[in-house]
Amino acid sequence: MMTDQEILEKIREIFSRNFNLKPDQVVETSRLYEELGLDSLDAVDLVIELQEFTGKRIKPDVFKGVRTVADVIRVVRDIQAEGAA
Repeated sequence: MMTDQEILEKIREIFSRNFNLKPDQVVETSRLYEELGLDSLDAVDLVIELQEFTGKRIKPDVFKGVRTVADVIRVVRDIQAEGAA
């Protein structure tokens, strides 16, 4: 299972590649919509990228409450934990 720091690095790669953000802009406290400028379509793209990264489907209701990068890390960690169980 990946550490939170490893997950954060992968998230930074995704944001850099897909949303033209510099990796240092993406920190755990960053708010996805207000600070990083994501919109609803970007959120869908992010979910797709995370599904490819984890190899697991992310249910929409799981991602509905995600507001910060830390929330994204939590979702990925929870998905990994489910796979390890």
